[in-house]
Amino acid sequence: MKKYECPCGYIYDPELGDIENNIPPETAFEDLPEDWVCPLCGAEKEFFEPVE
Repeated sequence: MKKYECPCGYIYDPELGDIENNIPPETAFEDLPEDWVCPLCGAEKEFFEPVE
């Protein structure tokens, strides 16, 4: 699964999920809730870019 990076530098790693926001490990970026935002800066999903 691909990692995605926020403009603030936070990288969403699907292997880790986002435990603090109730996103379990192995959750693909595409499967995150529509209202999920960056836990560091609050940016919406649309601002994230795939990490090569």
